[in-house]
Amino acid sequence: MLEMDPLSDGLRDELRETAVSAARMAGTILTERARLGFRVEFKDSVNLVTDADRQAEQAVVDTILSRYPEHRILAEEGGQRRGGTSPYQWVIDPLDGTTNFAHGYPAYCVSIGVEYQGQGLLGVVLDPTRNELFVGEAGRGATLNGNRVRVSETPTLNMALLVTGFAYDIRNTPHNNLNYFTRFALKAQGIRRTGTAALDLCYVACGRFDGFWELKLQPWDMAAGAIILQEAGGRVSDFKGGDLSIYGRELVSSNGLIHEDMLYVLQSNS
Repeated sequence: MLEMDPLSDGLRDELRETAVSAARMAGTILTERARLGFRVEFKDSVNLVTDADRQAEQAVVDTILSRYPEHRILAEEGGQRRGGTSPYQWVIDPLDGTTNFAHGYPAYCVSIGVEYQGQGLLGVVLDPTRNELFVGEAGRGATLNGNRVRVSETPTLNMALLVTGFAYDIRNTPHNNLNYFTRFALKAQGIRRTGTAALDLCYVACGRFDGFWELKLQPWDMAAGAIILQEAGGRVSDFKGGDLSIYGRELVSSNGLIHEDMLYVLQSNS
């Protein structure tokens, strides 16, 4: 039997179908637990996790490994689930926006990214509260519920609606994004804070926001959304304008048109 080309259209279709199936399964779990109830635990004074996170993550992992048992998995709650030398790694956040979920605020999602040899290949983000499925595939574009999406055409920072977030250690460190928030608040048309980085990236991808920045992010916060945004014509980088690494802890993203202006604000305040 001939082995399939690791980047063939057929295999990439299988990866996408697996990721979408896993995301929908996790989304169903989150919807049911939001309705029936869940248990909350605290990792520290403000950083929490629910049993819904863990149940959704297990469903995603089981779905992936049932088809690709040799693939590596990096997940928020379970850490590195598989070692080995597979060129494929799945980067999973089963519930991005746990604090929102725990409070009954309908802004959370399932985020699943796939890397091949360290490069982003596929991103799937499902918002189960709105039944919105974002998909981005390297070289194939980005979609929302099957329809192609593109970033906005907002030309200036002064006209832009931005979004950001704050790390859980905001109370304990001066490196907490409040300084950047203040500067952007005086430069942009408006700023929002949704509490879910994956959806923030997707909302820039489909033009609902014009730009997003945040620091102290984890790989699972960025892996899927960054691909979706880039495939929608947007730009992602670190705060210095260099290539984004999802392991680098900081991200600035935009429609491309306001990116240099955002970098100027970030660098002038460093």
